[in-house]
Amino acid sequence: MRNEDHHCSRDQIPTSTTQILTGHRNEVWFVQFSNNGEYLVSSSNDCTAIIWKVLEDGKLTLKHTLCGHQHAVSFVAWSPDDTKLLTCGNTEVLKPWDVETGTCKHTFGNQGFVVSSCAWFPNSKQFGCGSSDPEKGVCMWDCDGNVIKSWIGMRMPKVVDLAVTPDGEYLISIFMDKEIRILHMGTSAEQVISEEHPITSLSVSGDSKFFIVNLNSQEIHMWDVAGKWDKPLRFMGHKQHKYVIRSCFGGLNNTFIASGCENSQVYIWNCRNSRPIEVLSGHSITVNCVSWNPKIPQMLASASDDYTIRVWGPSLQKKEG
Repeated sequence: MRNEDHHCSRDQIPTSTTQILTGHRNEVWFVQFSNNGEYLVSSSNDCTAIIWKVLEDGKLTLKHTLCGHQHAVSFVAWSPDDTKLLTCGNTEVLKPWDVETGTCKHTFGNQGFVVSSCAWFPNSKQFGCGSSDPEKGVCMWDCDGNVIKSWIGMRMPKVVDLAVTPDGEYLISIFMDKEIRILHMGTSAEQVISEEHPITSLSVSGDSKFFIVNLNSQEIHMWDVAGKWDKPLRFMGHKQHKYVIRSCFGGLNNTFIASGCENSQVYIWNCRNSRPIEVLSGHSITVNCVSWNPKIPQMLASASDDYTIRVWGPSLQKKEG
């Protein structure tokens, strides 16, 4: 990070609501922009996921509503080439979708099949799944539903969250609530980091070098993937102690972190500072998840229990002089 990066002018940081998306009929649990920045997907307690198209003027419009789950859709993952989506039903099946047509080709798993999270590998043909069922552990599947590889055993009980670094080098999983397992896919070497408080979610930086975890101790910790740091960078100021809250990297040069919060606000930190530089108000209740558009650094989306998604952009008010 260059020195001037963290003196980013306020007109490049999303601080104002530019649009409120009201397509869901219940709590919105998850949002994620596509890798090319052209779409946003949201998922909800209303058992659906929605694909939104980002128009040239920066407004979002509904493209597809993905129906078929019997329970809340708790997690969604874009394939790296943005042609496919995986949706995770809460204690239910996993469904792959074609983004262009909005159709589901087939379903993985059956009733009682518990997937806590999933993450694609760079080739967009294989993905990893983490399960909260200790019999399942972590599996690598292909798009036809074949298990290619699995990591099962006493060391893999209850996978809380899982991510693959964008370069495909590492599989990172959160298990037993407080343990972070970093597996090198090429060598099978692994390292384990132990946190003192339960972890609710995991997010990896676009350059594959860092990841952040949300803790229910009201802190976000940032670690290096290579495992050279003795202790994490800490970010605090938000409220989180009982819900799953998700955060993300993003913004200009990816030098910022954003997170939801249990007090209805969105928090933004500079990666160099443990205290937030912006607190965004607008939602009326818990903000579960945030996502920064990877191609439009001033665009941020947030998902809330108030049934809405807010899209945030720079304030149009310019200071005189």
